Amino acid sequence: MEIRILDLDGSLPSQAPVAHRLQAGQAVLHDLRSFGPALRLWARRQSYAAFEAFWKSLPQPSGPSLTLVGSGDFHHLTASFIAAAPGPLTVLHFDNHPDWCWTMPRRHCGSWVNEALALPHVERVVTIGPCSDDLVRPDRKGANLEALSNGRLELFPWWHGPSETRKPVRSGAGHDAADGMIRWHNLVDQDWGTFLCALMERIKTDRIWITIDKDVLPPTEAVTNWDQGGLPLQRLIEAIRRLTANFTVVGADICGEYAPIRHRNPFKLIESRLDQPRIDKVPDLAVNAETNERLIAAFEAAL
Repeated sequence: MEIRILDLDGSLPSQAPVAHRLQAGQAVLHDLRSFGPALRLWARRQSYAAFEAFWKSLPQPSGPSLTLVGSGDFHHLTASFIAAAPGPLTVLHFDNHPDWCWTMPRRHCGSWVNEALALPHVERVVTIGPCSDDLVRPDRKGANLEALSNGRLELFPWWHGPSETRKPVRSGAGHDAADGMIRWHNLVDQDWGTFLCALMERIKTDRIWITIDKDVLPPTEAVTNWDQGGLPLQRLIEAIRRLTANFTVVGADICGEYAPIRHRNPFKLIESRLDQPRIDKVPDLAVNAETNERLIAAFEAAL
């Protein structure tokens, strides 16, 4: 398995699980700090095109690859990773946020799922773990409820109350819809092994892509720039083991590091202050290194 470290915000190279793999030649570092500010949170067309040109210039790995990108503010890069991967494939998306909104600019960390769904070789995206307020009145927040209705997008919150919506929504694998309400099949109420078995039975492609934003984890298991969910790390690792044992993983990526917010763009600064929790002091980031070690090791053992 090839491990690629995209250094966009300085959060990764000094972490012990990353540093020792770089030193041992088990990972490759790409210094993209000059790209970081323009890509972080969202990117204009020209800035994103520059990143895509870089990504397409890299040699295609002969086998599965794992890419680490830093803050969840860069999750929209996942759409480019998936675009370059062989298909047909299903995307397994672990996140505290559905990332399903229609946004402007189009390349936004809150909208990349729509970019993935637009790719002809992506059959379905399955989002696992959200608890966030993005599920409160999702119709008013630009959510892609059409994909939820037609089954190309499945969503399974860790826990969330019913969501009111004025847009018509059909029931699906992760929810029941009726009378203007979406009632979610919360994972906290389900046996994890039974859920994974049912999930794998519904995946019709041999190939999968796994994308992880660590804000899906509770604050005891990750420190991120975003509000966080409650999916236990051990359950996430169990999902990785079960999925990699039953499907061909063409690639995976991990984001959700903590990186100080230093936006120079005033619109990004305003958006981050509105959408992201305020952190008054530098948090203890040791837990991120511990969690990354366990996640990277899980992929190394399986791939």
